Amino acid sequence: MSTIELRGVAKRFGATTVLTDVDLVVPDGSTTAVLGASGSGKTTLLRLIAGFEQVDTGTVSIDGRIVDDGVRSVRAQHRGVGYVPQEGALFPHLTVMGNVGFGVPRAERAKVAELVELVGLGGLGRRYPHQLSGGQQQRVALARALIIRPSVVLLDEPFSSLDASLRAGLRRDVARILAETHTTTVLVTHDQNEALALADRIAVLSQGRMVVSADPHELYRDPPDLTAATSIGEANILPAVVEENRARCVLGVVRLHSHGPVADGPAQLLLRPEQLVLHVETAHDTVGAVVVDAQFHGHDTLVDLVVADAGRQALLARVPGDLVLSPGQPVWVEVVGQGRVWSLDNHADHHDGVATPGQPNGGGTDRAPTGGDSL
Repeated sequence: MSTIELRGVAKRFGATTVLTDVDLVVPDGSTTAVLGASGSGKTTLLRLIAGFEQVDTGTVSIDGRIVDDGVRSVRAQHRGVGYVPQEGALFPHLTVMGNVGFGVPRAERAKVAELVELVGLGGLGRRYPHQLSGGQQQRVALARALIIRPSVVLLDEPFSSLDASLRAGLRRDVARILAETHTTTVLVTHDQNEALALADRIAVLSQGRMVVSADPHELYRDPPDLTAATSIGEANILPAVVEENRARCVLGVVRLHSHGPVADGPAQLLLRPEQLVLHVETAHDTVGAVVVDAQFHGHDTLVDLVVADAGRQALLARVPGDLVLSPGQPVWVEVVGQGRVWSLDNHADHHDGVATPGQPNGGGTDRAPTGGDSL
C-alpha cells in the first residue's frame, strides 16, 4: 500500500517555526491537496515527504516504512517518490523523450514512449522544451516523475504559471492520468478551485498547523472551524446571536446545521454565497440591500452587497449568470438552507463580514493571492 503518513511532524529553520505537530494521512491511490495561504508551510511539508528536508521531530512514513524520524532519514532518491516542481525544470538540451527517459535503463525505453503517449504528447517526442507550450512542458515533467514507477507523486503548485484556460484542461488530464496509474498523490496549492477539482481529500494548513483533513464535500458543507470555512470557497461570516438552535443576524433568523444543541449567546455565522437568493422586488422574509459590484463568470455571477440598515454590512452572493445586476441597484436578500455557527467563547479569531480564500482572518472581498509558498 502506497500510503503516506506524517505523525507529529515539526520543522524549524533557525528561529522560525514552519510546521508544528502536523498529522496527515494520504490513503493509497488517492490525491490529497494541501491548501493554504503563502507562508503557511505547504512547500516545506512537501519537501519533507520528498526527502529534500529532514524533520526536527515526528515521523514520515511511505508504504508503511518510516523514511524520516528526525534522527535517520532515507535519501530522496531511495524513497520511490516522483516530484513535479512549479516550473517543469526540464533539461533544455534534451528532447521530450530525452527528458522523460533521463537515467532510465535502455531496456525500459519502451516505457518512455508509453508515458509520453499517456500524457498526451504522442508525436512530440523529438521536440525540445522551448518548442512546447507551458502546459506541454508540465506534462513532460509529470511523465518524467512517473517513469520511475513511484510509490507517490508530489505536485508543487504545478499549474501556477499557466493561464486559466491551460490550467483547467491540464488539471483534467492530470486527474485522469493519476487515476489510470493509481498513484498516491500530494498536491500543494493555494488555489481552492484546483484543490476541489483534483483532490479526494483536502488538508488545510494555517500558520504551520494542520487545521483539518477531510472530504471536499464535507469540508465545504460542514467545516470544523472558521479557518477551514474560509479556506474552501467564498464565505459570509456574520455576527449573530444564537437562541434555541437558531441564529439571529442582519438577514433575519437562520436555521442552524449542527451535530447537537448550540449554546445560546453571541456567535459567528457561516453562510455560503449560494445561500443568498436575490430578488429584484421586495418579497416575504427578505432584507433590503444594495449591489456594490457584480462579477460575471458566465454560468454564475458573484455579487458584492451591503445591507444599508445594518451599518453597511458586507455580503457576497452567487446568483445565476442570466440575472443582470448593476452597482447601486437595490435588491432583497433571502436566506435558504441552514447556517453553521461557532460560539465567540470558543474562538479567539473573530470574523466580520465577508471572508474569502486566502483571507482566513476575514474582512474585505479581495481574492486569494497568486504567489507560491515562501516556506
